Amino acid sequence: MPDAPSPRTKVRRLPERGSYDRALIDSILDEALICHLGFVHEGTPVVIPTIHARLEDTLYFHGSPASRMLRNMRSGDEVCVNVTLLDGLVIARAAFHNSMNYRSVVIFGRPRMVDDPDEKWSALEVITNHVVAGRWAESRPMTDKEMRGTLVAALPISEASAKVRTGGPKDDMEDYQLPIWAGVVPLAMTPGQPLEDADLRVEVAVPEYVAEYRRPGTGA
Repeated sequence: MPDAPSPRTKVRRLPERGSYDRALIDSILDEALICHLGFVHEGTPVVIPTIHARLEDTLYFHGSPASRMLRNMRSGDEVCVNVTLLDGLVIARAAFHNSMNYRSVVIFGRPRMVDDPDEKWSALEVITNHVVAGRWAESRPMTDKEMRGTLVAALPISEASAKVRTGGPKDDMEDYQLPIWAGVVPLAMTPGQPLEDADLRVEVAVPEYVAEYRRPGTGA
């Protein structure tokens, strides 16, 4: 297993759950639909949920020019990004040992604003298709005004770590004889039936990528 890329990414509590493998890190980033981005704004710590998408070694974000998150990124200050996928509830015999199965990633770094028009266009395409694969090609193209009204930031995935918990409860040995149920309740995000926009004014078939929507990076 590769070493931690920096002291602050080293997993110290339950280090056996830590991983610095890029393939694992990428898979978690690619499956998650939302991340939490932390930064300091005018001396106040702030955490904001936002949409992200990965393209090779870069994580992209987008938003309004009025967004304090993106304004903060333009200053070149460091940020911290967290992504968590919840896979199950771990129900132990002892309340102390109740837990959750999860996969998470933490990234530290200094983002940059994307000013190159071609990179910005590619980033917005990747973000759109990350949420709904195939949607960019069927959407009305963004106008120059819309492009100017959208900021895109890029964060290198160079200082990152993953932390994963799997398996069942880990009770104290003397508690295994107790007549108390223990196990795992698996959790999964399941797409529902697509709901047609009430203002849909022309008859259009539901695209296959919507009717058969699958979570990104999973095929399920």
